[in-house]
Amino acid sequence: MDFAPKQLPTLESRHVDPHSYPSGVAFLDGQYLPMSEAKISVLDWGFLHSDATYDTVHVWNGAFFRLDLHLERFFGGLERLRMSIPFDRDHVTEILHNCVALAGHRAAYVEMLCTRGASPTFSRDPRDAINRFMAFAVPFGSVANPEQLARGLHVAISQRMRIPPASIDPAVKNYHWLDLVRGLYDAYDNNAETALLLDFNGNVAEGPGFNVFAVKDGRLATPATGVLPGITRRSVFDLCAEAGLVAEALDVSVEALLAADEVFITSTAGGIMPVTRIDGTTVGNGQVGPITTRLKDAYWAKHDDPDWSTPVTYS
Repeated sequence: MDFAPKQLPTLESRHVDPHSYPSGVAFLDGQYLPMSEAKISVLDWGFLHSDATYDTVHVWNGAFFRLDLHLERFFGGLERLRMSIPFDRDHVTEILHNCVALAGHRAAYVEMLCTRGASPTFSRDPRDAINRFMAFAVPFGSVANPEQLARGLHVAISQRMRIPPASIDPAVKNYHWLDLVRGLYDAYDNNAETALLLDFNGNVAEGPGFNVFAVKDGRLATPATGVLPGITRRSVFDLCAEAGLVAEALDVSVEALLAADEVFITSTAGGIMPVTRIDGTTVGNGQVGPITTRLKDAYWAKHDDPDWSTPVTYS
């Protein structure tokens, strides 16, 4: 019997560029590398078990936005997951600045992350793994493209349940995204552009990398249970306090979302982004609403506020 290996298709024959990485710089194992050279072991628990935590912050016009809040959440996640890194907040801040400066980006998506790492003996005990910190900066990207920002996103509500907080603490950013990815495919199958999932009580939860707000009679509501308390979500609360608007975190039913005057989503990757269609139903009058526009404009104006932004040290 012939056990000779079959000829496998090469990367060239499959028309795949093995170096199709975004322009950027990563920090890994004490050195700065092009994105194409930043690798982890296939034995890393972060890869094998999604055992990792991370946080993302964006740079706009050469300045980090609300970096202190992202660092606070990242280090809180490390503590909750019993991970440790050999850097304090000041050192991590320096690493993030260096990644952006070396990449030369004025608008960037910047991530800091820690995996459980790998065990030198392939132990099944997570305490034997050596935690691994890394960071990177790539060009800024938004959940919504320019066309969608102008006319509003089209969203579908998936019946899939978001992982309940009794299983995974939603305050710790993680890579447990299979429910979100399946929700995305549900949305695509229904000719929508992104998805919202439900919580364990059947109320609206969150989408892939974003929180959601509903506006009704001038009051704002956002889901309170089973969601990541996003930094942009927090920024909306701060902006509403300044503007004299009422914003509350509470249960938001599907019916309440569909009956809203305005709906928008929030994410570090895009800021405040309007939604004008849900499950094929028009939100409000089908146009981007005045409160959404007011908050979006205020949000981007805050990028010039030194209390909210930290200039990148490009030197």
